[in-house]
Amino acid sequence: MTLHAPYDPSNIFAKILRGEIPAVKVWEDDQVLAFMDAFPQGEGHVLVISKVSTARNLLEVEPDTLATLAAAAQRTASAVVKALSPDGFSIMQFNGEAGGQTVFHLHFHIIPRWSDRPLKGHGSGGMADMDELKVTAAKIRAAL
Repeated sequence: MTLHAPYDPSNIFAKILRGEIPAVKVWEDDQVLAFMDAFPQGEGHVLVISKVSTARNLLEVEPDTLATLAAAAQRTASAVVKALSPDGFSIMQFNGEAGGQTVFHLHFHIIPRWSDRPLKGHGSGGMADMDELKVTAAKIRAAL
C-alpha cells in the first residue's frame, strides 16, 4: 500500500479494536491499546495503537493523538524494561509498504533487546505461543 490510500476498516488492528480478533492486552485506556505482537521479533515485543484515530501512518495522524501515542510508547517501554531487564530496546514505526509497514493502522513497536539474542525480522517470524505471550504481558502489566 502506498502512503496515500483510504483507511481500511478490515485491517487486523481495527478488528482487534472491535473485538473480532483476540489480542493479548498489556494495558489500555480510552485512547490507546498496548498489546503483545503475535508475530514478535523478540521476547516482550509490544504494539501501541490508537483506539480513536484511523490514521494509517505518521503523516496522517492528528497531533494530539501522536502526542498521546508517544507518551503511551514511553510508558510501555518503561514497563517493558522494568519487567524484563533487557540490555536495551528499540521503538520502531513503519510508514507505507516500501517503508516496511504491514498493517496500515498507525502503530509503534516496542522491542526489548539483549546483546546475546538476535532480533527476528519484522513480519517474518513465526506466530508466538499465546500462553507465553500472556505470561509476558502479565509481567509487563505488573511493572506499569
